[in-house]
Amino acid sequence: MLTLDQARTIIATARAKGREKGMKPLSVVVLDAGGHVLAFEREDGAPVGRFGIAQGKAYGAVMIGVSSRKLGEMYADRPHFIGALGGVYDGKVVPVAGGVLLRDKATGAIVGAVGITGDTSDNDALAGIAGAEAAGLVGEG
Repeated sequence: MLTLDQARTIIATARAKGREKGMKPLSVVVLDAGGHVLAFEREDGAPVGRFGIAQGKAYGAVMIGVSSRKLGEMYADRPHFIGALGGVYDGKVVPVAGGVLLRDKATGAIVGAVGITGDTSDNDALAGIAGAEAAGLVGEG
């Protein structure tokens, strides 16, 4: 199970990684294994519409069980399948890097996902993985 304290650690660490690397203002959301929001923060200067993007990255990851980067790669081979996910999940899937799947270190079970947006997709994923590790989880980004 993913706790609120872990979610807060993920967000704080992801934001700190963003500042350390000189990233643009980040928006970070953490979802539990059912796709429900545990925590969200939008840094000063981040556009207000970023919540939906961050949530879509995380939601696709947790619902399909792969990172949003992997969903983007799958799109190249199976565009109709990935495109259909938008309909299945009410348009909540954003198949680009930045949605990091969160796994329990001991069991490998999926416990949730973190979605980050604001900088390049690769940097968003980098910040998410840092957050996962700080919370004692395995991040697949």
